Amino acid sequence: MELIRGIHNIKAKHRGCVLTIGNFDGVHLGHLSVLAQLKQSSAELSLPALVMTFDPQPVEVLSPQVAPARLIRWREKYNLLQAQAIDRLLCIRFNRELAQLNPTEFVSELLVKRLGVKHIVVGDDFRFGCRRMGNFNLLTKLGKQFGFTVEDTRSCMIDGIRVSSTAIRQAIANNQFNLAQQLLGRPYSVWGTVIHGEKKGRTIGFPTANILLNRKVSPVQGVFVVKAQFDDKTYTGVANVGCRPTLAGTQNQLEVHLFDYTGDLYQKRIEVIFCEKLRDEIKFESFQALKKQIELDAQAAKQYFTDNGLSLEQTRTLRH
Repeated sequence: MELIRGIHNIKAKHRGCVLTIGNFDGVHLGHLSVLAQLKQSSAELSLPALVMTFDPQPVEVLSPQVAPARLIRWREKYNLLQAQAIDRLLCIRFNRELAQLNPTEFVSELLVKRLGVKHIVVGDDFRFGCRRMGNFNLLTKLGKQFGFTVEDTRSCMIDGIRVSSTAIRQAIANNQFNLAQQLLGRPYSVWGTVIHGEKKGRTIGFPTANILLNRKVSPVQGVFVVKAQFDDKTYTGVANVGCRPTLAGTQNQLEVHLFDYTGDLYQKRIEVIFCEKLRDEIKFESFQALKKQIELDAQAAKQYFTDNGLSLEQTRTLRH
């Protein structure tokens, strides 16, 4: 998959494509359905399949106070889209200037002049242009004017639920990680590189792998039963997502304590898979009180795996 970073990097060789546009946050089963349609049209027309996405996402610029938590970060989005064998990924930096383009300008200047689009695959709720004034019907009319066709995507439904990033965020917020997995097509997880922390956990028998989240809003917050994947093995554990108020922490980070693991994880990239929420993050009166609660959290996490028929030893060689 070729990555095109920014409008200024669109070259003459990129003209002529089949296009879809969206945030693709989570790259969930609904997105995969759209990408399947895109690739089918690409094959039929013998043209490259191109995905256009934005970073930051439009709502993060236009209404940052209500912008939802991203399900995945940019790197995971890139990897997941690459796995779908898309020909090109165009990532455009969304800013106020781009937001001021009216719908016709957005289509004529970017989609037609720059990309030479021949076919577009989008949902019937698609909105574009200044103040989101453009809709599916207008896009179809502009297609007739500029010489491209428009195809409506089919909603992806699972057990009566329309698959969407919003539905997945809601499932995670409701501690419905099995439902989130159904909608995503994979377990909900967070990737990150392990960094050096304050190493206070090891003084009480609970060393942790620390990962900075580097995001304004996290979809998960609190204490969770987790699995961690690295080196082709899976380990069980318990994790905290938050700023560690008992230790006067300020940065939002993920701390994972793995059961029965003693190796060095620094600078290793790991995937943390969320299984169940145990409790919210709270501030304890003392470090000793925190230690007692962590012991209870660890017991609860181990019991979760026992109740689900998965021993700690089994997880060492299982892939999720």
